[in-house]
Amino acid sequence: MSTQAEPAPSCNTAREQLAALASAYERDPAREAGYARLRRVRPPAGDRPARSASVLVLFGALDGHPAEHPSAAVPADLDVLLVVRASTLRDHAGEIAFPGGGADPEDADAVATALREAVEETGLDPAGVQVLGALPLAPTVSNFTVTPVLGWWSEPSEVGVVDAGESAAVFRMPVADLLDPANRCMTVLERAGREWTMPAFRTQHGLLWGFTAAILDGLFEELGWGEPWDEHDRVRPRGY
Repeated sequence: MSTQAEPAPSCNTAREQLAALASAYERDPAREAGYARLRRVRPPAGDRPARSASVLVLFGALDGHPAEHPSAAVPADLDVLLVVRASTLRDHAGEIAFPGGGADPEDADAVATALREAVEETGLDPAGVQVLGALPLAPTVSNFTVTPVLGWWSEPSEVGVVDAGESAAVFRMPVADLLDPANRCMTVLERAGREWTMPAFRTQHGLLWGFTAAILDGLFEELGWGEPWDEHDRVRPRGY
């Protein structure tokens, strides 16, 4: 007797899962995030003073171009908003990242920073973003202490490069394609006499690695979205 595979959950189910995770962190601020390995494996940042920053981790439903990879955990039209940082930036130049940046004195809180930066980098309409909650602080090699702000794009708006000095590209990446084992790998860095390995993703805009990849990898594992992949597939990011 043949059995039929269960259909993937809907985007509404994915939104509920993301909201539940944000709520769990709000109820238990001491809960360790899935990306806690950032605190254990990141290379030293040097003598630069620490600075607060926020990023917008914005999920939503794609208007078109659904995922090519079939996933049992997420729908084909679930996506996450990403930018390719300008090659002229001081920190993380040319890397794929969430929209975000350093806090300004006029920002009311971490959420305000994330939304302001997202508007400046992508042109999105913040009125269409439902903020689900703030995730635990995460450090970066450039010595920023970052608050990932988890959001849902309830009313998607047009996005694109606003300032070429900030972003080289803005794109919405299907989550199922990020979960494709063929698109998973580990980056290898050598710094301070040690070797550092971190999860990474292959995308149409190049390698997604470092801080952003660690946040996504941690979220996917916590949400039960991950698929088995070859962690022995290792690459060195360009320039490292």
